[in-house]
Amino acid sequence: MGNSKETNRVERGMHLDFSERMSYGDYLKLDQLLAAQAPLSDQHDETMFIIVHHVQELWIRLSIHELNYAMQSLRQDKCGIAFKALARVSRVQEQLLSAWDVLSTMTPADYLTFRDRLEGASGFQSHQYRMLEILLGARDDKTLLPHKHKGDVYEALQQAFTSRSIYDEAIAFLHRQGFDVPDQLLNRNFAQAYQYSDALAGIWLDIYRAPDEHFEAYQLAEELVDVEDWFQQWRFRHMKTVHRIIGTKSGTGGSSGVDYLKKTLDRTFFPELWDVRTRL
Repeated sequence: MGNSKETNRVERGMHLDFSERMSYGDYLKLDQLLAAQAPLSDQHDETMFIIVHHVQELWIRLSIHELNYAMQSLRQDKCGIAFKALARVSRVQEQLLSAWDVLSTMTPADYLTFRDRLEGASGFQSHQYRMLEILLGARDDKTLLPHKHKGDVYEALQQAFTSRSIYDEAIAFLHRQGFDVPDQLLNRNFAQAYQYSDALAGIWLDIYRAPDEHFEAYQLAEELVDVEDWFQQWRFRHMKTVHRIIGTKSGTGGSSGVDYLKKTLDRTFFPELWDVRTRL
């Protein structure tokens, strides 16, 4: 009896008894998380395929979380907090990039053993990826259509689509810092794609020519470049992985596959920040 009491006391002291308190698995809801990997075939590689995409969706979710925080912080002129959030987005994107290394271990023959089970499902339909693009500045209303059947998702995408992107928040920040930002940039229709501005390019050029004098604006610019740089690397790695596995065949969701992904590499969210490097 004494030994039993001692054992119970030791178990409680060593955090071995979780009958009345929260465990690691409870906190992370691991039962739900791990049950989400449900292959539709008996093919070995399908489990890896699902896990890689689940991991990417979780990292994208964190990127969205941090981007929203950076935008909120910029609106409040809390630069240090915004910079930290943007730096975290870049580190998350580094992890997203690494996910393609795992997926690329799957050969074309491996993928063909279960590809038909995906039917019309495609990464093109990821509403989180679409939200991430919108927050960064993408504006193409056709990309919202695959999400119209999910009212809450579609509403959230529409709201972000008609609101300021992270670059629009950066431009508003420059205005509050005393830079002569044109009114048409501050009060534009945010549902329209951003267009290159010579006036803004000149402002960024002044900032880059005197980084010590305009350090907060300078650091903001570099944080944004980091984010887009990593995002473009992710896009490139995505394109090469798809090319490696399915060649130039159409994607499962009806997209043009590699051809579509190649076109995305020519798009930029912060054009003046890339142009300034040539003009310095």
